Amino acid sequence: MEKLPLFVEVRIPFDRINDAAFIEKKIRKKLKKVKEEIFLNLIRKSIDARKSPVTFLLRYELSEKPFEDQNRKRLIQEIGKVESTKKVLIIGAGPAGYFAALQCLRSGLKPIVVDRGKDVRARRRDLRSIQQFDEVNPDSNYCFGEGGAGTYSDGKLYTRSHKRGKIQDVLELLVAHGAKQDILIDAHPHIGSNKLPGIISNIRETIEEKGGEVHFNTKIVDFLIKDKKMMAAIDQDGKGFYADAFILATGHSARDIYKLLDKKNIHIEAKPFALGVRIEHPQPLIDEIQYKQKPRSENLPAASYKLTAQADDRGVFSFCMCPGGLIVPSATAPGELVVNGMSLSRRDSPYANSGVVTAIEPADLGKYGYRDKFACMDFQAHVEQAFFSHGAGTQQAPAQRLVDFIDGKESKSLPDTSYIPGIYSWQFKELLPDWVYARLRRGILIFEKNMKGYLTQEAVVVGLESRTSAPLKIPRNQETLNHQDVQNLFPCGEGAGYAGGILSAAMDGQNVARAVFAYVEK
Repeated sequence: MEKLPLFVEVRIPFDRINDAAFIEKKIRKKLKKVKEEIFLNLIRKSIDARKSPVTFLLRYELSEKPFEDQNRKRLIQEIGKVESTKKVLIIGAGPAGYFAALQCLRSGLKPIVVDRGKDVRARRRDLRSIQQFDEVNPDSNYCFGEGGAGTYSDGKLYTRSHKRGKIQDVLELLVAHGAKQDILIDAHPHIGSNKLPGIISNIRETIEEKGGEVHFNTKIVDFLIKDKKMMAAIDQDGKGFYADAFILATGHSARDIYKLLDKKNIHIEAKPFALGVRIEHPQPLIDEIQYKQKPRSENLPAASYKLTAQADDRGVFSFCMCPGGLIVPSATAPGELVVNGMSLSRRDSPYANSGVVTAIEPADLGKYGYRDKFACMDFQAHVEQAFFSHGAGTQQAPAQRLVDFIDGKESKSLPDTSYIPGIYSWQFKELLPDWVYARLRRGILIFEKNMKGYLTQEAVVVGLESRTSAPLKIPRNQETLNHQDVQNLFPCGEGAGYAGGILSAAMDGQNVARAVFAYVEK
């Protein structure tokens, strides 16, 4: 009799994925030399669409004893009521800030979270205003407010940053606060922008119930620094928030914070980012290309893709691909035009969209007059403002059929789109810097070679996609994670240049909170 292995993997045809008896039979056959009494725990589920027919790859943990039901709520129950007088001010209530707060509570530190925006429910009114009335609230929008940018722009939980921290811990904390357990096993977990707000609210309740504080409509406009140590952060009303340590988790679009840091002689530096457009296809077309079936089986999720290319020694790549999704306006100030993508939990929109962007390096910009630490940020803002001023002064976006984008000619008509503010026809080669347009064009032609059918008249290009990541970096000590100029300031998350997406930002928040604990306890 063979010894029971730790794991077993089976490949299941897409049309049998809900057939429990069939799946168990496949597993038993694979383990035919193992004794009969085994117990299974599904720990990983992924789709392989490289060959037809599409299959699911399932990975099971094996045991001779029944698996205990996991009570993820214990992660909340195990956090004691904080009694410490040591305070940590966390600036920003996105995933980096909130998971830093949870980790502070675990360590017995009192987190005080402040955010310039509104709570996650109240944000919805401002999203409606930008969608339907072209009104941009600079402190409450798709980027700013409780939950951060990811809350209302998709809620994907993808990351390649497995060295950054314990992904499973973040996922289990999300489940403890209301996410479905599917995210623990799906290869590409997704919560959805209709489900994530409730989870974010639950995390806030945990922070407050355990002795932390959360303050909204609190915009930090100044820092009080003495002898290389931050004493307080000052809000728009002149109120000072004093603490033992400060975590800066303001996200990739807080340009005023970068300016404030520079004013206070806190070192920042230009960082590469990416800029381009968002391309929308009919979802059934992407399904047909990826799954080789029409219509898509009800057993399969809306198909996605990930594409990369090289043009002029720079990357061109798809970004934040949203199957069954929507394009949304993501400007953070009046007078600029920015788009992004999102999906609801069911991913049942008839459209699929993705950013298609090219890498922008500081070295690319010197000959255009952008040379200092703000080079990438100023360039980013200039293009966003140019896209806005070119139109009617609204959030209506320029658009072009994808084939016409490649051919460099005006689109006589445009397909339907998910973008609520509306689109109008214009040639992108007249809007984008010529070198950016040329790179995107070359990259898309390579995409078509690797994904036949991608380049089609049914696809529409919508611009501008420019908030892929922060255009500056706030450097920190590699080991202690604090800033070199201010010993108790801990830059964190996407805005500091150390994360990209919900999971990596959350893990960075946890890591920084651990570093804060080491600092205040030394």
